[in-house]
Amino acid sequence: MNISALERIATETAIEVGRYLIAELNGERQVRDKKGLELVSDADLKVQDLIVVRLTKTGIPIVAEEGRTGDFEHYWLVDPIDGTTNYIHRLPIFSISISLIKDRKVEIGVVHSPYLGETFAGRRGYGARLNGRRIGVSGIRYLKDCLLATGFPYDLRTSKDNNFDHFYNFSQKVRAIRRMGCASLDLAYVACGRFDGFWEMKLKPWDIAAGALLVQEAGGEITNFAGNGYNIDFTDVVASNGLIHKQMLEVIGCG
Repeated sequence: MNISALERIATETAIEVGRYLIAELNGERQVRDKKGLELVSDADLKVQDLIVVRLTKTGIPIVAEEGRTGDFEHYWLVDPIDGTTNYIHRLPIFSISISLIKDRKVEIGVVHSPYLGETFAGRRGYGARLNGRRIGVSGIRYLKDCLLATGFPYDLRTSKDNNFDHFYNFSQKVRAIRRMGCASLDLAYVACGRFDGFWEMKLKPWDIAAGALLVQEAGGEITNFAGNGYNIDFTDVVASNGLIHKQMLEVIGCG
């Protein structure tokens, strides 16, 4: 199966399970704690099962957030609901994130926002698109003019490494900061120029991978806090339009 067909399958899968999430948005949720403030709902598990059924047909192994793991060179990496806490509270800011990893590189990235009907898709070397139209990062050059996004780790009540220092430092330098609670959408929004930059810590590969490819293919830059180019093992991430990247790293270095 060629790469364009795999991208189409990933995109169609995300859109299809997104319809299920919208249909169930106002229903009752069964929720349990995973760790600290991190939650998992019955919807996460149901959506993961739906995705697995569809992607299994490609013959490529699947690694997903809720309970399926493996050590593969070529695999699908899935976050069935990024923004579970939002979804549980019926806040319609959540996404399905699907990426295809080969030899530790992201080859396909799909981030679907069901409530807004927006599908971000990218393929390595072929650009990034929103609902089929090519997208690109913003052209803002100075932090003072920027709208940034961030998030906070689930252990923020117990760990001193909780992003509060970076949030304060950035708040003194930029126009505004948003916290949406959905890292894959934050990255997609950097890719299409809605946000000029994004930073967060203590993320997982499935939080970042699809959005990272979108940022890269849209002409942006993504590194870790030390400024090293993106790889699949990152837990902290800085994404930007590229023009403000050095400035963002300098602020983080003061944290």
